[in-house]
Amino acid sequence: MLRRLLSRFSTFDLILLALMACLGIATKPVIVPLTHIITGPLFIPGGVIAGGFYMMWLVMGAGLVAKPGAGTLTAAVQAVMVTALGIYGTHGILSLATYLLPGVAVDLVMLLWRYRSNSITCCFAAGIAANASGTVLVNFVFFRLPWIPLILSVASAALSGGLGGIIAYGVIRLRSRIGRGG
Repeated sequence: MLRRLLSRFSTFDLILLALMACLGIATKPVIVPLTHIITGPLFIPGGVIAGGFYMMWLVMGAGLVAKPGAGTLTAAVQAVMVTALGIYGTHGILSLATYLLPGVAVDLVMLLWRYRSNSITCCFAAGIAANASGTVLVNFVFFRLPWIPLILSVASAALSGGLGGIIAYGVIRLRSRIGRGG
């Protein structure tokens, strides 16, 4: 089954998705402390705001490759890296789920738009779906916030996820102007 899934992707696609996964993991330790300055006093988990910017890499990977499963595959690479290396998080084995769900959410949104990632609406919605789904799952698994802070967290996650999706759209659009190159 894994072989069949991977056969849909060229070597260039797989390298691009791995690069997006690595960039998502690499930007996390830079962005999260900066957002904690803003979110700490508001009692909002820092990953809620930061998530939009490191989940943009999932949207970017799915948009650049434009094939079903690209977002999930990117998220799976991130989940395995974080779980195996034990870096950037304290979720342990649950990282497999908390990292994978946003990738699945990106793929579902992209599927609704038939992987037309040249649509700003598609990328915006994919960013919202990725960050909001991750926020909800992490909340239910770890934080268990009361309803009002949870709603505030999800709304903040949607805003930052949408902004991350817009940034991803800009990169996807730039790349389509330049040409595929592979």
